[in-house]
Amino acid sequence: MSDSIRTIAKNKKAYHDYFIIETFEAGVELMGSEVKSIRNGRVNLKDSWCSIVKGELFVNGLHISVYEQGAMWCKDPLRVRKLLMHKKEIMKLMGQEQQQGYAIIPLGMYFKGNRVKLEIGLCKGKKLYDKREDMAKKSAKRTIERALKEKQY
Repeated sequence: MSDSIRTIAKNKKAYHDYFIIETFEAGVELMGSEVKSIRNGRVNLKDSWCSIVKGELFVNGLHISVYEQGAMWCKDPLRVRKLLMHKKEIMKLMGQEQQQGYAIIPLGMYFKGNRVKLEIGLCKGKKLYDKREDMAKKSAKRTIERALKEKQY
């Protein structure tokens, strides 16, 4: 069985604001109209985060727009959704989040086969000087690539 992976959304802000320590894959508990809206690419991960409540993992602030043709059955676009992971993985995340001051942030959403999956990351916040350093590295890399490209022609 081949699982085709089709990316729906990426959280670029998370890569800018956090150091990603470890990534995990989680299923998402959704309604039918939400899946149709996701298929149309109407998802925003920008200000979302994950929380662990009573041993269960939830995603907060994940915006899935209302599906126009199914307005009667649509839920709140910002409702809290349950994530589906193995208990051992959730306990590991919970321990690291509490002890080391990490955050659990959604990094991307994709279809794996016909299932919607959410890539979550165990993240540590970047300081302002870290962000400046990353921007300087990117700028230097771009400058080098431009110089090499001009040299080739």
